[in-house]
Amino acid sequence: MRWPGWCFEWPVDQTEAMPLIQPVPLLPVPELGRVHFIAVGGAGMSGIAALYADLGVAVSGSDQHDSATLRALADAGVTTYVGHDPAQLGAAETVVVSSAVRETNPELAEARRRGLRVWHRSAALAALMLGRVGVAVSGTHGKTTTSAMIATLLTEVGADPGYVVGSPLRDTGRSHRLGSGESFVIEADESDGSFLQYPAQLVVITNIEADHLDNWGTAEAYADGFVRLATAETVTTVVISADDPGAVALTEVVRAAGKRVLTFGASAGADVRLTGIGHGPRGATAMLTGPDESGPLELAVPGRYNLLNAAAAYAVGISLGVSGPLLRAAAARFGGTNRRFQPVAERGGVRIFDDYAHHPTEVAATLTAARELAGSGRVVACFQPHLFSRTRDFATEFGQSLGLADVVVVCGIYPAREDPIPGVTGELVAQAVSDPSRVHYVEQIDQAAAVLAGLVAPGDLVVTIGAGDVTSVGPQLAAALARGPQ
Repeated sequence: MRWPGWCFEWPVDQTEAMPLIQPVPLLPVPELGRVHFIAVGGAGMSGIAALYADLGVAVSGSDQHDSATLRALADAGVTTYVGHDPAQLGAAETVVVSSAVRETNPELAEARRRGLRVWHRSAALAALMLGRVGVAVSGTHGKTTTSAMIATLLTEVGADPGYVVGSPLRDTGRSHRLGSGESFVIEADESDGSFLQYPAQLVVITNIEADHLDNWGTAEAYADGFVRLATAETVTTVVISADDPGAVALTEVVRAAGKRVLTFGASAGADVRLTGIGHGPRGATAMLTGPDESGPLELAVPGRYNLLNAAAAYAVGISLGVSGPLLRAAAARFGGTNRRFQPVAERGGVRIFDDYAHHPTEVAATLTAARELAGSGRVVACFQPHLFSRTRDFATEFGQSLGLADVVVVCGIYPAREDPIPGVTGELVAQAVSDPSRVHYVEQIDQAAAVLAGLVAPGDLVVTIGAGDVTSVGPQLAAALARGPQ
C-alpha cells in the first residue's frame, strides 16, 4: 500500500526479508493447559510467564543461563530450568517461544514432534488482553517509556490497569502487573511483525522511521505494517504523533479508515500540544494544552522525547475518560524505567548514566538530553552497536548522532540473534564520526571501562548506550573511578 508524501531519510535494505510473525487465532489463557516458555528469562517473556502463573496456570520455563529473573519466577510459582532439554516440556500443552528461539532448540523441536500448540510470545501476551480494553503502544522509538508512562498514569489515578512493558519501572522494579481494571497496556513490538497479533482497541504510534529491515526488507514494507496495525478491525482510536513525518503520513490513511484519531506533539495542529518546552530542576517541563484543558507538565525525567511520550500517555488517558489535571499530576510521579537514561553512579565528580538507545534517532535524543544535564561539563558517550544488519544499514547515521558527544568510545557489535556479516564491525561507526580525534574504538566490551576511566574528568557526564551488554560498563567504570589511578 502507498500513500502520497511517503518518504524516509534512511537507506533501504535490498536484501531478502526474513519471515515475519503471522497472527494466530487466540484462546483464553485458562484454555491453554500447562504452558512452557522457552527462553523464559528474557525481558519479553518473563512478565508474561509470571502473569500466567498469577492466573493459576501451571507454568514452566527454561533459559540458557541462570539469572535473578529466573529465580524470581521460581519464587512466583513457575517451574524453572537452566539449559534446554526435551524432557523439560513435561505435560505441557502449549509452548511459547520468542523470535530469538531457533527451530534447532531441542525443546522446540520436541514440541513440533509432539504436535503441541506452539505460540510466539506475542500470542501469549495477546491472550492476556482478551476481555479487556487493550492499549497497544508501538512505533520505532519510545515504546517502552510511553507504555510505562501510560501504565503509571492509569495506576496513579486508581484505574489499576494490567500491563506488560519492555523494562521494569524504576519505582516498583516490575515490568508487569495483572491489575483488576478495565484496561491492559502492552508494548507492541514492530521488529518482527508481531504487533499485528494484539486485539487492541486503542493504538499508540509514537513515530515511524525505517528500522528492522533485516525482517521487513524495505522501508515501505515496514511502514505498511503500521497501516495494518492502525486500521485493524478491533481498533477504535489511534493516538499518533503530529510531529513525526512518518506518523503524519499515516494519519490521513487512518482517518479515511474511520478510526478516531488523537494527535500529540509540538505542532500547532496537535490535539494534545506541547509549548514552552524546557528543563526544570527535576526534569523536562512544558505547557500542555489538551482538547478541554491546559496546564503545566512537569516531569522527573529529562529530555524533549520524554515530554512527547508523556503527551501520548495523556492522550490515552483522556481517551479512556480520565481528567486532564489528574493525568498531568500523575505524570510528575513517573520515575522512569530501567536502561532509559538511568542513573548508575557518581564518582569523583563524574556522573554515569545508562540508556537502551540502539537506533540513530534514539542515540541523538539521548545525547541531546545528556547535553541538557551536563551543563558546562563534557558529554562522553560509550556506544555498543546492536546487530550486524543495523550497523551495516545505519553506520553513517550512528556516526552523525554520536558527533553530538564531546568524547566517543565505540565498542564491537553485540550480535543478538544474528550471525556476523563479512566486513561489518563497530569500526564502521567509529569511522563515521566526523572528528576522529574525539573517537576511540574498543572491540571487546570488557575493555571499555578501563578506556573510559583514562578519558573522563570531573564534571563529565558519561552515557553508556546500546541494547546489548554495554549496560555492564557503567558499574565497572564507577568501580574503576572509586579505586583511583593504579
